[in-house]
Amino acid sequence: MAGLVAASPAAAETVTLAALGDSLTQGYGLPQEQGFVPQLEGWLEEHGEDVDIVNAGVSGDTTAGGLSRVDWTLTPDVDGLIVALGGNDLLRGIDPSVSRGNLDGLLQVAQAKDVPTMLIGLTAPGNYGPDYKQAFDAMYPELAKTYGSVYVESFLAPLEEMDDRQGAMRDYMQADGIHPNAEGVKLIVEALGPRVQQLIGRIVD
Repeated sequence: MAGLVAASPAAAETVTLAALGDSLTQGYGLPQEQGFVPQLEGWLEEHGEDVDIVNAGVSGDTTAGGLSRVDWTLTPDVDGLIVALGGNDLLRGIDPSVSRGNLDGLLQVAQAKDVPTMLIGLTAPGNYGPDYKQAFDAMYPELAKTYGSVYVESFLAPLEEMDDRQGAMRDYMQADGIHPNAEGVKLIVEALGPRVQQLIGRIVD
């Protein structure tokens, strides 16, 4: 009985996640409480998770920026890492092999610290050519498999998969056409939430 009592406080400890990303993670253009991280944290708490999410999103950041920040982002109290980077690499036309190397290095750091990871991908447009698109699109699932990360195909999937793409852009995106509005973030969080619960499950098991 004493053993059960001793174990119970540990079981109740808050899980701390770090969300390492760019402006989509940071919550660009939105009041703080309507951004991705606060909405995700709220969704998880509503679904029974005791979780604290550190917003490590930096507007304009690339995979190189994420690699440069990951070591000090993963402080000893961080239990899991959500990685959502690559959109700015796409905007700048960075070679996918460079982006892949950065993500690989980033995931290596997390693995070395024994921190479970979730990798959120992106789909490249066709304007850089088929070889670029194939290389960029493939790096996320391949790296997730290598490192055993929880894998999500696309941050914006709930909006991209709507039948009325034009309507989705109007109703769920900000005027820049790049960043979701608060309602768009809500849809993204509802889709991502169960996958983040998978990540939490790997931490508390």
